[in-house]
Amino acid sequence: MWYFLRAQRFQHRKFRRQVPIGPYVADFLCEKSRLIVEIDGGQYADRRDADVDRTRWLELQGYRVLRFWNNDVFENIEGVLQMVATALDPLPGPPPRGRET
Repeated sequence: MWYFLRAQRFQHRKFRRQVPIGPYVADFLCEKSRLIVEIDGGQYADRRDADVDRTRWLELQGYRVLRFWNNDVFENIEGVLQMVATALDPLPGPPPRGRET
């Protein structure tokens, strides 16, 4: 995954890997977009509750978290990268307001 995130360069946004954030370490982080990408192996199935708490804490800090299984990365890297690219797109803001008179 690191190879693809580095090579892709999603609109000049850079990812870092193994980034400490509070009590956690994010697998991959795009600071500019405040997007965390997590890759989970089979061992994480037993830690689902801990991962929910972790994700909730990271979101409270203002991050968005995308989580993928290892096999998704191996079997559908294009789909995973498309989801990352979509998450990096700026969120639409409120519609512009006209001048009030």
